[in-house]
Amino acid sequence: MRAMILAAGYGKRMGPLTAKIPKPLLLVKNKPLISYHLQAMARAGITEVVINVAYLGHKIEAALGQGEQFGVRISYSYEDPVLETGGGIAKALPLLGEEPFIVVSADVFTDFPFKRLPKFPKGLVHLVMVDNPSYHPRGDYALVDGVIAENGNALLNFAGIGVYRPELFVDCPTGAFPISLLFKKAMQKQAITGEYYQGLWHNIGTPEQLSLLNESV
Repeated sequence: MRAMILAAGYGKRMGPLTAKIPKPLLLVKNKPLISYHLQAMARAGITEVVINVAYLGHKIEAALGQGEQFGVRISYSYEDPVLETGGGIAKALPLLGEEPFIVVSADVFTDFPFKRLPKFPKGLVHLVMVDNPSYHPRGDYALVDGVIAENGNALLNFAGIGVYRPELFVDCPTGAFPISLLFKKAMQKQAITGEYYQGLWHNIGTPEQLSLLNESV
């Protein structure tokens, strides 16, 4: 099973911290944020990883190389301009193969065990959901009997972790677009499954969130 790490964003909310360093390389306990994902993937037996890069992408490639230090093999998908989540994944499809693949946002920190993700989701997508953080109390989607819905009694937060079938991207838009556009279409067909995770999970979107994470781990 292959995986993709989304690492092409500008990290504008990080302020001066990302003026010269891309967000995936910011340090958590003296290690680049993205390295935790790579190590977790290697532990789960995932050795083929695609990373999309744009802003300061050459620094990500210089730091990670081809992945030997993590026990994986990295391929890079280059974007100019940035294609957002949906467009970025769509561009990388030739590197991801014809079977379902894992997608993880580079700017989350988690101990989620990738091994428990389904290799062949029942629908087009399988998403990991977590409790709503304080900065996003309304949540994203409902999880009802293992199926993701746009509306429900208790909305949860999308963790930025999922398994995607390539078929999700059939007839998708060209250029930049958010993955939520495809999620919405799939949810209308009840084609997205999900699971609820209560373990360690942090989103790193601001300097304050990075500081709190370094204090807590």
